[in-house]
Amino acid sequence: MALTRLLLPNADVWLDEQFLPEPAAAALLTELTQTIAWRQESIMLFGKAVPQPRLTAWHGDAGTRYSYSGLVWEPEPWTPALQLLRTQVEAATQATFNSVLLNLYRAGPDSMGWHADDEPELGPAPVIASLSLGATRRFRLRPRRPLLTPHAPVSLDLTSGSLLLMRGATQQHWQHAVPKTSKSVGPRLNLTFRRIISA
Repeated sequence: MALTRLLLPNADVWLDEQFLPEPAAAALLTELTQTIAWRQESIMLFGKAVPQPRLTAWHGDAGTRYSYSGLVWEPEPWTPALQLLRTQVEAATQATFNSVLLNLYRAGPDSMGWHADDEPELGPAPVIASLSLGATRRFRLRPRRPLLTPHAPVSLDLTSGSLLLMRGATQQHWQHAVPKTSKSVGPRLNLTFRRIISA
């Protein structure tokens, strides 16, 4: 399959539900879960340090420091598996990436709150390529300013091996999230390839 555009106003979002075949996606999930140096960082909420409800890692070229939610990340080097994935994702999206943020959702209670990838390091029109491995989880999109972008929230069930591409003005006009679920689900690994423009 190839990337197919989603019809959303003030957005440039594309989805390939079968970017990686299931056997390859399953093998990558196992390898990356076992070999990445995962961290559970804390962020400040209402003056209190709260552990993020997921595990994270940051890999990239030298100098691709990244800051979000009060955290500052220095990149770990590309592993062979991550380097190969970068090459595949770049070929599919016709974009170039110098870093990747990995989020490991261990079970249903792990989640990601509403946010936009609009940090200064990503530039005014960031290109974000999001690869999902493992359990299917719901990905939500909603307008940041409903009066300027009138549209109901959107739900996508991202399956293992799917690739979601967000670019253009998407981060200016839309937020996204991975909500908690009470369903019994296995681990899901999400890799968001990015380009740090200050690198």
